[in-house]
Amino acid sequence: MSAEQTDRPAEIVVVPHTHWDREWYEPFQRFRLRLVALLDEVLDTMEREPAYHFTLDGQLACVDDYLEVRPEQRDRIAALVESGRLAVGPWQILLDEFLCSGENIVRNLELGMDRADKLGGAMPVGYLPDMFGHTAQMPQILRKAGLLHACVYRGVPSAVVTDVFAWVAPDGTAVRAQYLPAGGYGNGAHLFEEPGRLAERAAEFTGRMRRWHGPEGPLLAMYGTDHSAPVRGLPGMVAAIGARMDTLSGYIAANGQGGAVDGLPRVTGELRSHARANILPGVISVRAHVKQAMGRAERMVERYAEPLAALWGEEWPGRFLDMAWWRLVDASGHDSVTGCGVDDTAQQVAARIAEAEHLGQAVRDMVTAKLAAAVPSDGVLVVNPTPAARRGVVLVDVAGHEPLVDATGRRLPLQPLEYAPTLLLDEEMDPATALTFIHGTELYGQQITGWSVEDGTLTFTVARETSAAFTTAELRDRLHGVTRVRIVAEPRRTVAALVEVPPLGHTSLRPARQESADHSTAAQPADGAAIAPVRVDGQVLDNGLLRVEVAADGTLALTGADGVTLTGAGRIVDGGDVGDTYNHAPPATDRIVDEPEDVEVDVVCTGPLVAALDVRRGYRWPAAGAGIEGTPELPAASRTDATEEIVVDTRVELRAGEPFVRLRVTFDNRCADHRVRLHVPLPEQATASHAEGQFAVVTRGLTAEGGCGEEPLPTFPAASWVAAGGVAALLEHVTEYELVDEGRELALTLLRSVGYLSRNRHALRPEPAGPQLPTPAAQSRGPRTVDLALMPYSGTWSAVPPAAETFRHDLLPVPGSGDPSLPLPAPAAGLTVTGDGVVMTSLRMRDDRRELRVVALTPTATEAVITGPFTRARHADLRGRPGAPLPVTDGTLRLPLNPWEIATIQLAD
Repeated sequence: MSAEQTDRPAEIVVVPHTHWDREWYEPFQRFRLRLVALLDEVLDTMEREPAYHFTLDGQLACVDDYLEVRPEQRDRIAALVESGRLAVGPWQILLDEFLCSGENIVRNLELGMDRADKLGGAMPVGYLPDMFGHTAQMPQILRKAGLLHACVYRGVPSAVVTDVFAWVAPDGTAVRAQYLPAGGYGNGAHLFEEPGRLAERAAEFTGRMRRWHGPEGPLLAMYGTDHSAPVRGLPGMVAAIGARMDTLSGYIAANGQGGAVDGLPRVTGELRSHARANILPGVISVRAHVKQAMGRAERMVERYAEPLAALWGEEWPGRFLDMAWWRLVDASGHDSVTGCGVDDTAQQVAARIAEAEHLGQAVRDMVTAKLAAAVPSDGVLVVNPTPAARRGVVLVDVAGHEPLVDATGRRLPLQPLEYAPTLLLDEEMDPATALTFIHGTELYGQQITGWSVEDGTLTFTVARETSAAFTTAELRDRLHGVTRVRIVAEPRRTVAALVEVPPLGHTSLRPARQESADHSTAAQPADGAAIAPVRVDGQVLDNGLLRVEVAADGTLALTGADGVTLTGAGRIVDGGDVGDTYNHAPPATDRIVDEPEDVEVDVVCTGPLVAALDVRRGYRWPAAGAGIEGTPELPAASRTDATEEIVVDTRVELRAGEPFVRLRVTFDNRCADHRVRLHVPLPEQATASHAEGQFAVVTRGLTAEGGCGEEPLPTFPAASWVAAGGVAALLEHVTEYELVDEGRELALTLLRSVGYLSRNRHALRPEPAGPQLPTPAAQSRGPRTVDLALMPYSGTWSAVPPAAETFRHDLLPVPGSGDPSLPLPAPAAGLTVTGDGVVMTSLRMRDDRRELRVVALTPTATEAVITGPFTRARHADLRGRPGAPLPVTDGTLRLPLNPWEIATIQLAD
C-alpha cells in the first residue's frame, strides 16, 4: 500500500465484537463454557496482534462470568481496557427494557459502570444492540448517568433515514443515537468471509451504507454476530481494504461530535416500530408466570425492603440488597425474563427471580421484626409502603372476639371474615404418643398455655404466644387412665380493619382490653371524614365510589361515581396461537371461544369493609393446535376438535374507599397452542391508549408501524396500568394489551401457550427468530392466577397513578412480638412525598445519606413536596454522584419538577 493510501482517512471503520446472549437456546452454564473459550482466544489474539481492537457487547456480565472461571486473567483484561483496545460496559447485562422496572434499568447501568470503572473505565455509549424495542425515557436515563450517546438497532421508525439521529425523552432530554442500519450489530459480519473478494465486499458494504451515512465520513462496520470469536489475521485484512480497526467507543469518540444533537433529525419517545427490524413483541406475554414473579420481586425489593430498611432499620443490609439486585438485573436479560429461551433457561431465570424476592423478604422481615418487638404480642403492626398517608383496609389475624382499637383506644371499623378452628385434635390415643408431639412448649405449631386431665381426657390449650412455663415431666404422673387427647386453640379470626397509616410509616392495633377500650360505635376515622361502607344486593356490589353488577354471562357492569359506565367487562376470550415464544400467530382456521356454557355466582362476604362475589364460568376450549408440527402444514393450521373442560373462577372484590374493583382470575390450563385474553369494553371508543412503564406514560395508537416483514400487531406492554376510553386496568406485572374492535375494547393477555422457541415457518414473521427447538413448558399448563383491577374514570388519566399505587402496594400487617403488657406504640411517619403526578420509585441508603428517586408522571410542570427526618438535601445523578444543594425549610423540601423529569435527591440529617 502506498504512503498516499496510508495517509488517506479510512472510509470504513471495522469494530470487531461479539454479541453474547448470556442464556438462550442453551442455559447459562453451557453458554459460559463457550464464553470462556472465546475470551481466552480474544486475549491471546489481542496480545499477539497489537492492532486488534474488540468490543465486548456492552455488558460487564461477560467479564464477570469469565473471571469467575479465570480470576487470574483480570490484569490482562484491565490492561487492554486501560489501553483503549478492549471496550467493556456500560451495562451489567443487555436487558429487555420493557420487562423490568425503570429502577431495574438504573441499577443495571449503575452496576455495569461501577464494575467497568474498576477495570479501567466503561464504554461511554449506551449500547442497546438487540433489545426488542426501546423505552421512552432511555435518553434521560443515559444522560443522567453521564452518557451522551446511544447505539440502537431494533424499533427505529421509518422516519429515520440517516445513521445518526437525536433520540429525545419525554422530558426533552436528548442523546445522540448511532443507528445500526442494514444488518444491525452484524452489518459488517460478511466483510471478510472470502479473502479473495475483499475489495468487492468492501465496495458492496460502502454502497449499502452510504445511503444512510451521506457522501462523507467513515462508515461503521460492526464485524461480529451472536457468540462469534475473533478472526486471526483480521488487522491485515482490514488494512488490505484501506479500513481502520477500532472499538465502538473509539468510533463514536472520533465521529460523534461530542454528543451534539443540533441539526439532527429528532425522534421522541419509545422505539417500537417494525419498520426496520423485527421487535418480536410476543415475548411480552409468553411464560406469563415469569413476568408475574419479576413484578413481585421488584416490588418487594424496591418498595418494601429498601425503603423500610432506609427509614426504620439499624445497620444497612447492603450486601443482602446487593445480592437481590444482582439477581434481578441478571434476570432482566433480553433472552432471560423474555421467556424466549429453552425451558432450562426459563427455569433458571425463575429461580434467580425467586431468590431476589426471598432476599427482599428477608430484609423486609428483619426490619418489621424490630418494629413488631415494640407491639404487644396480641397486637398487629401495620406498615405503609407508600410515601403518602393511607386510609385503607388491611386484613389481619387476631385472637379473641373483642373489637380492635388503635393506640388512642379508639375502636376501628372492622369486619370479620373467617374464624380459625379452635379444636385441633380430639382422638382416642395413648397419651405417651401425644407427648412425642411436644417440642419444648410447641405443640401443633402453637405454644402450650395450659393443660388439664379430666374424665380420662388430657386437654392442652395452645395459642400463638405463651408466657407459661411447661415441661412434660409435670404431667407424666397424671396420665394414668387417660385414653383421649384434645388440643384446643385460642379463638382466632381474620378480620378486615379500616386503619390510618402515616406515609412510609407504621401504626398498630390490638383487641380491646375491657378496662381501656372506647366502645363507641363510631365507624369513622378520627378526622371525621366519611368512608361509605360496601354493600351487597344480590349480585351487585356498591361502595359509593363504584357500583359493580354481575351479569348473567358472568361479565361485569361498572358505574363510577361520576357516571362513567361500562358493561361486559371481564369477558374471557380463548383463541388459537400457533406461533412461538417471539410472536403470536392465529391459526388459519381458528375457533374462538368467548361464551361460557354455565355460570355460577356465590356471595363470599357482604361488607361493610370488603364485599366479594365468586363468579364461576365453565368453558370448553380446544385441546391444542392442529396441523402445526411440520412446517409445510403451518398455513393450514387449525385447532383440534377435542376439547377440555375449563372452569374460570373470578373473585370480584370491592373495598371501602377504593374507586376500583379487584379481580382475581384463576383457571387450570389444560390446553396447548392458545391465547387467553380478558376483554373490557370501553365506555367511549378510543383512538389511543395510555400505558405506564419505566418512568413514563406512553400514548399509543390503534396500529403499529410495519415494514420489515414482521406483522406489526398493535400489542403493547403496560407495567403498572393501562388506560383508554374511560377505563383503566391496574396491573401487578408487565402485561400485554391491545385495543381491539377499532378502539371499542381493551384486551389484556392472561396467558399465551406455545410449544417452540422459534418456528422456521411462521404466519406473521418471514424468517426464524432462533432455532426451532421444542419448549413444552412454555405451554404453561397447570393452575394460573392473575390479579388486576378495573377502574372507570372521566377526563384524563391523572387519577389512575394514585389508584395503581394503592392496588400494587398493600398495607403490610405484621404480628406483634413484644411483651403482652406493653401499650400500643404511637403511629410514626417515615418520609412523605406528595405532588401532582409525583411518584416515588426508590428510597435507599447510599453511604450516610438516604437517596430518594421520584418521577413526574405528568405532561405539565409540577412540584414534589418531601417531608421527613432530614435537614439537608442535594441533587444527585443516576450514579449517585452529588450535585447542587437544595433548600430545606423545617424538614420540608419543595422540589420543582419539569414534565416527565426523573430526579434523584440525597437527604441527610
